[in-house]
Amino acid sequence: MPPHSDAGPVNSPPDGGWGWVVVFGAFISIGFAYAFPKGIAIFYKEIQDFFGTSYSEIAWVSSIMLATTYGAGPISSILVNRYGSRPVVILGGLLCGIGMVSAAFCTSIVQLYICVGFITGLGLALNLQPSVIIIGKYFLKRRPIANGLAMAGSPVMLCTLAPLNQFLFDNYGWRGSFLILGAILLHCCVAGALFRPISADKTPVKTQTIEEGKEVLKEEVTKDAIEINSPTNICTETKTEEEEERDCCEKVNKYLDFSLFKHRGFLIYLIGNVLMFLGFFAPIVFLAPYAKHIGIDEYSAAFLLSILAIVDMVARPTTGIIANSKWVRPRIQYFFSFSIAFNGACHLLCPLASGYKGLVVYSVFFGLAFGMVCAMLFETLMDLVGASRFTSAVGLVTIAECCTILLGPPIGGTLIDTFGDYKYMFIKCGAVMVLAGTFLFIMNYYNYRMLAKEEKKRKAKEEDTKPTRTENEGGNNWNKEHIQDGPELEPLREEQEGLKKEANGINEV
Repeated sequence: MPPHSDAGPVNSPPDGGWGWVVVFGAFISIGFAYAFPKGIAIFYKEIQDFFGTSYSEIAWVSSIMLATTYGAGPISSILVNRYGSRPVVILGGLLCGIGMVSAAFCTSIVQLYICVGFITGLGLALNLQPSVIIIGKYFLKRRPIANGLAMAGSPVMLCTLAPLNQFLFDNYGWRGSFLILGAILLHCCVAGALFRPISADKTPVKTQTIEEGKEVLKEEVTKDAIEINSPTNICTETKTEEEEERDCCEKVNKYLDFSLFKHRGFLIYLIGNVLMFLGFFAPIVFLAPYAKHIGIDEYSAAFLLSILAIVDMVARPTTGIIANSKWVRPRIQYFFSFSIAFNGACHLLCPLASGYKGLVVYSVFFGLAFGMVCAMLFETLMDLVGASRFTSAVGLVTIAECCTILLGPPIGGTLIDTFGDYKYMFIKCGAVMVLAGTFLFIMNYYNYRMLAKEEKKRKAKEEDTKPTRTENEGGNNWNKEHIQDGPELEPLREEQEGLKKEANGINEV
């Protein structure tokens, strides 16, 4: 079975039409993939009391879920390349529902790690990657805006889930809430059904017939060449082993392009993002528990996440529009670096916030910074590697990022358990993110300088080859002029002109 048409390259993305329906589907699936691990933090204080666990132990639930969501990126990319985005997202929705329904019957924290962390996390991974990839298939010129709108699903879902989860807990407890959330996550299957693949059906029939004829002709020529050139059967047997090894490597590279590790811009992006995710999710996971810890009531604590989500909701599409402008898009990597450093600065200043009003101000600025980073997270990667290698790049980046995503919240929980204060967790996250933003800014400046030098060298080489070409062309013209002077070569010249006409398909009758 050949790879699905959805995974193949498309010459001209529609940049609209059904693409906006696809953006709506991605809005739902990306929203659940990003918001759900943060939204269930509402239940952590109660689950912690129920099982008698520490802050670091309960933080592993979100960490395992997030790490699985990102770490299963290559699996998701391979499945998308093989079957397309639609069936993968539908499968992911089913896994999410099964995981949360199973979690409602868990009797230990380890069982929650498996059901909520691994099974639901894998389902969210199968929602996230295909949604991001298919937007790249449908959009080119308007891609930053489309990405910004799709990424806005995360704050909308978080804004909805935070008060909803608190309401469900008050009325049904955490077990009944998990059953209802499992049913809600099945809506990802509906979102996946909207991901209609872009096929090559738009190509005219005549062009398809010509292409098929060319392929058949190539196969026949190849077969004839093999029969003529192969001297013995022993040589072919030796070659088949080497060809099998080559085919195996080609199949792996077809789904995951490891040559990206030679790409300078990709490596800079990878290192910066791996460092950034060490402090990216922990502040959201611990924001509501921190508010409850300092004496704020449960609904007000949950409302902090809603405030963050509302600001995030506005920040993502706005950032997409700004990133798409002619002033920012050529240097979007600098804008991304600034967003990460700004995010870290918010966490460093959080311990200065006193009382509920201070936390509201922190949530506003945190939502703005978080939305800016998320809106450009994949756009900057596509800007570096291009749409054709984006699928592989997403898979490789997410598997590398899952290590720091897995460790981030538990390290924050350990700091809270050790010092009995949340401020050290916020300081750690802020320092790490400022460092990541500074690294990306400096290294992207270096990368742009190197690209400019390489472009100059390439142009210089082209200019050096031009005089040689003109001399050769002048010599050829001189020879033609002298040859045309000879009347004895008139029949030969007529025959040559006739051959040219035949080659161009304009023979005279």
